[in-house]
Amino acid sequence: MALGGAGSARPGGGSGPEARPARLDGPISVLLVEDDDADAFLVSELLADADVEADLRADLHRARSVDEALGILSMVSVDCLLLDLGLPDAEGLGALRRVMEGIEVLPVQPAVVVLTGNTSNELGSAAVANGADDYLVKGDVDGDGLARCLRYATLRRRSAAQQIALFRSEVRAAETTRLERALLPKELVTDERVSVMVGYLPGGNGLLGGDFFDTVERPDGTLVTVIGDVAGHGPDEAALGAAMRTAWRTLVLAGTPADDVLPLLERVLLAERGRPEVFVTICQAVISADRSHMDVYLAGHLPPLLVVPQTPAGEAAATHRCEELPSSDRGRALGIPVEGTWTAHRVRLPEVWTAVLYTDGLVEAAVGADPGGTPVLPPSAHGRMPRLGAHGLRSVVEHEMDQGTDEVVTRVLRRVRALHGGPLVDDAALLFVGWAGAGATEPGERTSTLADSVEWSRA
Repeated sequence: MALGGAGSARPGGGSGPEARPARLDGPISVLLVEDDDADAFLVSELLADADVEADLRADLHRARSVDEALGILSMVSVDCLLLDLGLPDAEGLGALRRVMEGIEVLPVQPAVVVLTGNTSNELGSAAVANGADDYLVKGDVDGDGLARCLRYATLRRRSAAQQIALFRSEVRAAETTRLERALLPKELVTDERVSVMVGYLPGGNGLLGGDFFDTVERPDGTLVTVIGDVAGHGPDEAALGAAMRTAWRTLVLAGTPADDVLPLLERVLLAERGRPEVFVTICQAVISADRSHMDVYLAGHLPPLLVVPQTPAGEAAATHRCEELPSSDRGRALGIPVEGTWTAHRVRLPEVWTAVLYTDGLVEAAVGADPGGTPVLPPSAHGRMPRLGAHGLRSVVEHEMDQGTDEVVTRVLRRVRALHGGPLVDDAALLFVGWAGAGATEPGERTSTLADSVEWSRA
């Protein structure tokens, strides 16, 4: 047997005949791409010998061309691909390049070992230089040598995949730290009777979005709270969302009249955005110092929900009614080049209330079945899963508020995620601001939830 490239080294630092290759748990799946029946039979016999001599169990699949191999790879998970370089639809390094391009799109890429009849090793070395993990020379391979080559190539490919996953995890951790600093700010509320509970749930693609929120109490006792959503996903949008939140907090702390905050915030957006098509939707709520009314400003954003306790006489357990506030005064999103301003819609508040501000990642969750598999809503006539919608979110909020306010934001996010059946497509932000009444003696709750991908993967 003649091995080339990395195949000539012995992993683990061992040397001599005592060095043993690392073990693989369970059988490996091997796809042989070979049009010659005699060579394919020889490989199957060598793998049978490897099972006995080298303790390597292999499930063998076969393709006779590159096209057939790529079709199999799209349907079957393969650990290692044995590729002949003389095929009906591809020759030499051209066959390898087609295979390497095809496996780039796979979620888990197999190792690639080239089979060559060139005894000079030049073609095999060139194959390794073009992306193959190893190569074997036909006619000079036994069962033990084939097993060793397949084992090492598979382990190297898995090790590389683990390194990539680790790198992505480290990048995600750094993004999460940035997200916690920029998008989960500490609220500036001195009235201890006010509850402020916030949460952020990143979308399933792992990229940060531009959702942001904040709550500030002015010196006269007025509460000003905001939630916003930058169109798009990625670090640029996340940075812009952080800049918008910082600008909003600065304007509010500077005593800017509520009617002037959104126009000034749009000026910041126009200066900071990287592309002219980027826009931002915002919901700003200004709650009077006596907590009797709330002025809602909508810039292309969904209106908030208002939760009011409903406790019938004679019943000890509290129930809640959740309603969506009107959106008739909704103005355009910030950054949209059309005429329009933003006016407040005044809402009279009861003695006890909770305002719920949220971004569209929650209401756009597709809902097909609950965690037990029971259908929640039937698919549409076109087969699409229905969206949770504001009415569905209201039901979730009512149900979770009936269970108490402890960790209610986390419970709502988990419930929506469970109804969706996994990570949401879009990131979602949720903000609860509550008032237990002027006579309340207990302090309000102050919590923040970042739905970390590791923790929530177990949910």
